[in-house]
Amino acid sequence: MPALTQAEVFSRVFQPEKPNLSAQAARSILALDFCAEDRARVNALAEKARQGKLSKREDDELETFIHVGHLVAIMQSKARLSLKNNGSGR
Repeated sequence: MPALTQAEVFSRVFQPEKPNLSAQAARSILALDFCAEDRARVNALAEKARQGKLSKREDDELETFIHVGHLVAIMQSKARLSLKNNGSGR
């Protein structure tokens, strides 16, 4: 059995398939996003990765952004389901 990722463990705890967030909590989670500076950094790191020029530190940094992005995506999935379930829409 392959090792679990942080996102997989978080998903088990957060249970995105259970739409039990309040509308206010769901909307707050849907508003989460990387700031412009972080988006620019991710884009720069991704470009260096495509060119095969990332240092170990930069690779670790990019992996951190990717992991956080996965965690936010899990949370936002649950938020969308919660809004749909309680009829609040977006």
